[in-house]
Amino acid sequence: MIRVARFAVAMTGAAVLALAGCAATPALEPGKPLEVRAHPLPPYEVHEECASLRPGDRLHYRFESKAPLAFNIHYHEGKAVVMPVTRERATADEGTFAPLAAHDYCLMWEAGAEGTTIDYSVRLTRGSGK
Repeated sequence: MIRVARFAVAMTGAAVLALAGCAATPALEPGKPLEVRAHPLPPYEVHEECASLRPGDRLHYRFESKAPLAFNIHYHEGKAVVMPVTRERATADEGTFAPLAAHDYCLMWEAGAEGTTIDYSVRLTRGSGK
């Protein structure tokens, strides 16, 4: 029964990704860091921040959460969801993502059964090859 519940949760997350398709309009602007504190994330809810990126750009990110969550950076290629960065059951992470191809990319956080709050910061730096 637990396996079925986990499968249902995984399928729900995949359905959200497929239907949302980076639903948020790319909102991150180069040179304008985004800092968010105590963003509520109810059980199994998803939060995204999106940006149009191209090779040479850098997306610097950092987050902390009160409870473990799933985190990824993804883009859509037709009906497929491509996730170059994934973290499962993470309570913190930071890094710099450098895209290999131009796409609208989304950072996505998904809460588990207990829900959580997240603090995060994101900064987009454009590459020199315009």
